[in-house]
Amino acid sequence: MNIDLWGVKAFKLMFDVIKHPQLVDRYKHFKKLSCTCRLYCVKALRSKKPKSEIQRQHYHFIDRHQVKVIGGDGGNGCISFLRLFKNPIAGPDGGDGGNGGHIIFEANRNIKSLNHVEAIVKGEVGGNGKGKDMHGANGEHIIVQVPMGTSIRENSQVVGDLDTEGARFVAAKGGAGGKGNHFFLSNENRHPNVAELGALGEERVYILELKIVAHAGLVGFPNAGKSSLLRAISRARPKVASYPFTTLSPHVGIVHYDDYEQVAVADLPGLISGAHQNRGLGLFFLRHIERCVFLLYVVDLSRPSPLDQVFSLKFELEQYQTGLSNRPHAIIANKVDLPESASNLKELEQGANMPVFPISAKLGTNIGSVLRHIRELYDQHNKDKLQW
Repeated sequence: MNIDLWGVKAFKLMFDVIKHPQLVDRYKHFKKLSCTCRLYCVKALRSKKPKSEIQRQHYHFIDRHQVKVIGGDGGNGCISFLRLFKNPIAGPDGGDGGNGGHIIFEANRNIKSLNHVEAIVKGEVGGNGKGKDMHGANGEHIIVQVPMGTSIRENSQVVGDLDTEGARFVAAKGGAGGKGNHFFLSNENRHPNVAELGALGEERVYILELKIVAHAGLVGFPNAGKSSLLRAISRARPKVASYPFTTLSPHVGIVHYDDYEQVAVADLPGLISGAHQNRGLGLFFLRHIERCVFLLYVVDLSRPSPLDQVFSLKFELEQYQTGLSNRPHAIIANKVDLPESASNLKELEQGANMPVFPISAKLGTNIGSVLRHIRELYDQHNKDKLQW
């Protein structure tokens, strides 16, 4: 049945229910079937706008960042004595120093990476006090915007989770302003000649980590075609070359669907055998994988034994973190356009116990089925973990 006729038929059936109440159960079943059909008939949008040929500054996606935060110092108190006409010793009038500014991390859903966060963030210093009881100005708070789902660690312990929009974490407090000599005026001491220095701001070092980088993560060995696949399904432009380890940091592309849903797909750096033992920056690369909701194993059909590639990848994930290989997954069999891929594909389909999608990222073969399956995994397993 044409999907565009579902709404018309449901509208007609609604009038039949009004005339014949015994058709209520039939109408409910038809409505449920209509919603299910609409869900799985969602299509991915393909932008017709050509990609720019201008070489812009390379965008580095950062999901783990160490930052040193220093709160603003408080202003110093002032020592001053008021002098008036015919009253040259009118008493102390030294003002207090202003408080230093705090460093605050704030969750923002419009920010997706930590690449804008500086390595050292310093707070604004409070102003010094002045005569005539003039207090120094307080330093402005520095608010650092971070993505939603950012975990804040200090000394390997989680001290903050920014899971909701607008959530804040005070990373470093500014120092308190010093008191001027007017503060120390008492009956015993009518002319205090003392004032306080402003307190120093807090200084701390944090590790910022994103809990979830993307909905889907492309996992595979070097030169399996992960970057080419991301180019084919999104407008991301990761580097593509014939030598291994062209991708050293994750690249995230966005897949748009016609129901205005957006799914983030991450091109992760390639793994090698022994990655869980930190071979080839293995631990650094594996850390990105645990921050994806579901995984897509990209295998090279031009190489012998593609099934062994899948087993090796799952073994590395399981050795790194127990249960990581059990996340929702599928196999993307790339380079199906090459002559030697036919026999390897048959072997892979017979031995794999998970969905297999033979594609050619270079020619765009069977890309539509991959996009539909990505949407199915997103609808079943995302559960509002990440809103892009």
